[in-house]
Amino acid sequence: MFNKLLNMDIQSLYQIYKQYPNITTDTRKIGKDSIFFALKGANFNGNTFAENAIEMGAKYVVIDEDIYQKDESYILVDDVLSTLQQLANYHRHQLHIPIIGVTGTNGKTTTKELLYAVVSQKFKAYATKGNLNNHIGVPLTLLAIDDSIELAIIEMGANHLKEIAFLCGIAEPTHGLISNVGKAHLEGFGSFEGVKTTKGELYDWLQDHQGVLFLQADNPHLKEMAAARQITDIVTYGFSENNQVIGKLLKANPLLQIEWQKKGTTDSYVVNTQLTGSYNTENFLAAIAVGLHFDISAAAINRGIEGYTPTNNRSQVMKTAHNTLICDYYNANATSMSAALDNIRIIDADKKAIVLGDMFELGEESFEEHKKIVENVRSIPADRKIFVGKEFFVHQYKGGEFYETTAEAKQAIRDTPVMNSTVLLKASRGMAFENLVELL
Repeated sequence: MFNKLLNMDIQSLYQIYKQYPNITTDTRKIGKDSIFFALKGANFNGNTFAENAIEMGAKYVVIDEDIYQKDESYILVDDVLSTLQQLANYHRHQLHIPIIGVTGTNGKTTTKELLYAVVSQKFKAYATKGNLNNHIGVPLTLLAIDDSIELAIIEMGANHLKEIAFLCGIAEPTHGLISNVGKAHLEGFGSFEGVKTTKGELYDWLQDHQGVLFLQADNPHLKEMAAARQITDIVTYGFSENNQVIGKLLKANPLLQIEWQKKGTTDSYVVNTQLTGSYNTENFLAAIAVGLHFDISAAAINRGIEGYTPTNNRSQVMKTAHNTLICDYYNANATSMSAALDNIRIIDADKKAIVLGDMFELGEESFEEHKKIVENVRSIPADRKIFVGKEFFVHQYKGGEFYETTAEAKQAIRDTPVMNSTVLLKASRGMAFENLVELL
């Protein structure tokens, strides 16, 4: 799986890491006595920053071009990225703790954070920071886990086939959860079936390594994917009575209130959350299922959920002087956009405004998926319906507002302000919808 080191074996490098466990790939984040891994990218070569990293306080630099090697502080390897991944996997083998792998088309970051909020009520836990969920982020996450950590949650992202399998090979999760599967990154996956195949690689790992699966058993795609594999240890959650954890949404105005109970018991619990988006109900249930599996009390589970407040423009409610904003513009795809619209449809508000931006990476299905979203919006009672981006712009209709750029939409909102409304803001990250918030 990995390339071999040149002038040092992985065990020797690991001993250096144990002495200097602060790993970085960014010279802007060099700390004293850290180890700098000189990664390469399309537009940069980390080897050229090695000397600078030493000058800034790094104890060692890991490089893969011998012309930059100066002394014993420069560790020469065959490939820096592969070495980082090897080191992380070697460290993983020293960690005798549960590791929960989390992936999914939508909701994986929110689910990861909810899991962390719940398990932290009992364990000293660690979870992926931000969105460090790729072939670089997963190794960095693992290497940030020290001996004091009792349980870890590793988020895994993917935009092409075999990526989840590769990340599982590094993180080796003992437990796993797919939040959902939907239409995203279709350029890389080729089709929705490609999405299911790649996300299902987490299920493959759990099957092959006798892992525990947390399954939203009312999701037909996830249920089918699990049934196709021989996973013996499954914890189910969802909305029907067949699940081990059963829940329902009570309110969404716009913050969610949910009710849940464990199958076979008469006790039920009502939880007031700090998240919006009816689609997040199953993410809460996932966290509850994980908490119960690790013998966390219902009171502690509820305390963890109620204490979680999003800050990353994912299902975040923001009150301004003029409106209530539903900030959900960290990312967008066809599935998450539809879910956001379903949520704004059921919210009880006197006035509503919908502001949507283009969805990226939909490949050949982009035209049709944007058209479906526009048709969906037309059926929702709202005072303002604003569409931003070239993909939406070609689907204009009378009654909707269409702008090719975020700057044009910003000017339109400045000219005709949105007032006293509940406003949904949903777009792919590249649309930079944070530029609209100041006017709302």
